[in-house]
Amino acid sequence: MEESIILFSINLFGYEFPVYLSIFIQWIIIFGTLVLSMLYSRQVKMIPGRVQGLVEMGIDFLNGVVEDNMGEGKKKFVPYIGALGVYLFLLNMVGLFGIKPPTADYSVTLGIGLTTFFIVQGYTIKKLGLVGYFKGYASPVAILLPINIMERIMLPISLSLRLFGNIFAATMIMELLYEALNGISFIATIGIPIPFHLYFDIFDGTIQMIIFVMLTMINIKITSEH
Repeated sequence: MEESIILFSINLFGYEFPVYLSIFIQWIIIFGTLVLSMLYSRQVKMIPGRVQGLVEMGIDFLNGVVEDNMGEGKKKFVPYIGALGVYLFLLNMVGLFGIKPPTADYSVTLGIGLTTFFIVQGYTIKKLGLVGYFKGYASPVAILLPINIMERIMLPISLSLRLFGNIFAATMIMELLYEALNGISFIATIGIPIPFHLYFDIFDGTIQMIIFVMLTMINIKITSEH
């Protein structure tokens, strides 16, 4: 497995903290989306223009998706589901620029999977209370307790491994393709990889984002309604 690239280190209180390329890319995406959202919020008008109209259509679509998959009264999750989808999509698209996507690093996908895990558990506790939450581990019958515990524990692992495995495999295929084309001619690397980028970066990256988001919504709904 390819080692993560360390760009630089930050010295805090005498300790060196390495900043990996995958972390730095995430910082750029977070900062960029934050700036764009702030700029957009200043341009919001009562009569929407083209950009605002498209954004509002996207929000309406997301509201419908959340309501269809999670049920009524779940629109509170729209900001998280929307942010998760945009974040994963942008991370997966990094491969288009010849850079290893952060989601091809398991520590990144595990962190995102754990975020979803804690949201699922936190919302369930808030909705059902601690007693109702722990009763859910023995639902529908007490004999399923070990299986239910394992299912909860495996949620972030299954989410992260699915995303990581697909993106990592696509990244390796593209790297092997470029190595093979470089062996033929540099000119061959200019046009031939385009359809492969369309599939492995854009199509596969979008599909993996959708799967992760859908599984997040389904797990929130199922766990909180056990």
